[in-house]
Amino acid sequence: MDKFTTLTGIAAPMPLINIDTDMIIPKQFLKTIKRSGLGVNLFDEMRYDDDGAEIPNFVLNKEAYREAEILVAGDNFGCGSSREHAPWAIKDFGIRCVIAPSFADIFYNNCFKNGILPIALPQDQVDVLMKDAEKGANARMTIDLDTQTVTTSDGETFSFEVDSFKKHCLMNGLDDIGLTMEKAASIDSFEVQAEQARPWV
Repeated sequence: MDKFTTLTGIAAPMPLINIDTDMIIPKQFLKTIKRSGLGVNLFDEMRYDDDGAEIPNFVLNKEAYREAEILVAGDNFGCGSSREHAPWAIKDFGIRCVIAPSFADIFYNNCFKNGILPIALPQDQVDVLMKDAEKGANARMTIDLDTQTVTTSDGETFSFEVDSFKKHCLMNGLDDIGLTMEKAASIDSFEVQAEQARPWV
């Protein structure tokens, strides 16, 4: 998993509440178990018409936001079914951070396991960030996970809370497998001892 320390990038504004996981990645794209290749179908039903052509006024189809790495959204982001494909699609598109007033619990935790930083901030602060994101590609936000701050293109800074363990994992690029591999020496030692004590196993 990629490490997340600081990120300065374009923020896309999506002022919708209750963006659920089926909106993020529709059910017909859940057949794969690969984490790559889903970015093209992120927000598929909002990005494309019935013929597969881009809908010009959807934010991620606008030239200013095609390279967005931050998403500023409305309340209750990631609600609905607990599909891990949702953060996979977000990450594969190139978005590393989602900012919203609140998140669905399962989606929130899945983000950390996939290298995405979800930031919950009060509505008034999200409103400021939303307006900053609406400025387009010339307005770049900075996310600093170490200091737990979000800074607008105008230099206004907001602090956010994050669980210390989740912060450690993101900053060190540790998913569940990575955490296990940190204990590799102890696991190997246990296996040697177990083989000597029970050679018939």
